[in-house]
Amino acid sequence: MNSIKNCAGKPVLLKMVTVIQQNKDYLGEVDGLIGDGDHGMNMNKGFTMFGDQIREKDIDFTEGLNDLGNLLFSQIGGSMGPIYGTMFMGMAKTGERFELIDVYNFAAMLDAGLSNLQEVVQARVGDKTLIDTLVPANDAIQKAAKEGKKFSDALKDMKAAAEAGRDFTKNLLSKFGRSSRLGERSRGVLDAGSVSCCLILCAMADGILEQLGE
Repeated sequence: MNSIKNCAGKPVLLKMVTVIQQNKDYLGEVDGLIGDGDHGMNMNKGFTMFGDQIREKDIDFTEGLNDLGNLLFSQIGGSMGPIYGTMFMGMAKTGERFELIDVYNFAAMLDAGLSNLQEVVQARVGDKTLIDTLVPANDAIQKAAKEGKKFSDALKDMKAAAEAGRDFTKNLLSKFGRSSRLGERSRGVLDAGSVSCCLILCAMADGILEQLGE
C-alpha cells in the first residue's frame, strides 16, 4: 500500500495530539532556556482541546488539520498558535480535494503549508525558528516525490531531515522573539519551535506509516 485514505486519517491526528501532550514539559524546559517557557503549556492546551473535540467524531485527515489550524490560530496565545494555525490550514486547503494521500499529494500539502506560512513570517533558514525544521523536511519530501520513492521511504527521509533541522538550530544565533535579545547567549540551545515542529512532523509521519502497514 502506497497511500492512505483521507477519510481514515483520524489516527494520524490523534498521534500528533499525543506527542505534544507527552512532550509538554520538555517543550517548556527547552523554551525556558532562552524564551518565556510557555511553549509546552500553550501547545498542550491547543492540541488537547483539539483531541477532545475529535475523540468521538468521524473526521478526515485534512478536515482535522483545518480544524486544528483554526483552533490554534484563534485560541492559543503568543506567536506559535497563529504560526501553526497558518501552516495546518495551508496543508488542509490543498489536501481537501484528495481522497487518497500518497507521496505526491502529501508533498503538495506540506509545500502549501510552508508557502502559506512564509507569506506571513519573515524568518528564513538560519534564523533559529521552526523554519529550520520545516524547510528541510519539505525539501526532503519534495525530493523523494520527484524521485518517485515509496511513500514510506519518503516519510522516513522527511523525519531524518526534520531531526537534522531541529539539531541545526542549537548553534544558531536567534533572530526572532524574546531570545533574539540574548545575542550570543542564544547559541547552544535548541529552538523550542523547531523542536515542536519536529515532534509534529515525525508524529504525522509515524501515524501515516502505521496506516501504510510499516
